[in-house]
Amino acid sequence: MTTVPLPAWLETYRSGDRLSKAQANLAYASYYCMAGESDMEVDVEERLGYMPPSMVAYASRTGTRRNLDALRNAGWRLLVSAAGVLRTEGFERYALDNGAWSAFQQGRSFDEAAFGVALDKLGEHADWVVIPDIVAGGMESLDFSVKWLDRLQGFPQTLLLAVQDGMQPDDVRELLNPSVGIFVGGSTAWKLKTMESWGVLARRRNCYLHVGRVNSARRIAMCAAACASSFDGTSATRFAQSLPNLDDALGYAVNQSDLFSVATENIEQTPFNCRWPLANLEAA
Repeated sequence: MTTVPLPAWLETYRSGDRLSKAQANLAYASYYCMAGESDMEVDVEERLGYMPPSMVAYASRTGTRRNLDALRNAGWRLLVSAAGVLRTEGFERYALDNGAWSAFQQGRSFDEAAFGVALDKLGEHADWVVIPDIVAGGMESLDFSVKWLDRLQGFPQTLLLAVQDGMQPDDVRELLNPSVGIFVGGSTAWKLKTMESWGVLARRRNCYLHVGRVNSARRIAMCAAACASSFDGTSATRFAQSLPNLDDALGYAVNQSDLFSVATENIEQTPFNCRWPLANLEAA
């Protein structure tokens, strides 16, 4: 890992001159014993019931005005990639991807310098930021991400740790809390097979859960069943006419509870092994 300069504004949060949203959320959750303590410590009892927020949708950034207007009117948020144009297109709510997937698709190495620039420009006010990872890298990717997680201590917004083929809940369990969540990446088959297990783990650690590359009504329903906090896709970005159907699927999934999901249950009712792995599911 090269030494990429971190944003100068990060020091104001580390020094305590400014209180970050992530720090406040973690402190509040810790006060109510909901910062993941009860996952590992059987003597710790959560003081509050678990009320997951409604799932929200992100679409990859585009420069097409028609598509941007459609996304904005539907209340969707923007996902900006460090490998692309660093503009939020006027969206107040956006998230920052590290650009590793784009580099992988183009056969290039991950550009750490570009991520550093994006972090400096957009990271402070993003909803969340995906920690750098190695696509299809398995445990090597986790080691790489953990190094970045250590470097980003004190970051003001939620950081998401990318999980992918070759990883299991116990590999990341103790890294997760209300300020460090999960980004479900990996191959399509692996993602669909393991999504609900990651949802159970997120419940036990009280952390954010995001699912990448979701472009169909079925996958949106699966995200909701796993109690994902959010998902992203490119279909709504590229085709404004596909947005109404996807948005309808989002509304339906959010309003219809899944009777078999354990991700919303009390901590005592969510299995420690996260039901890992679930039965095989065909790709949607």
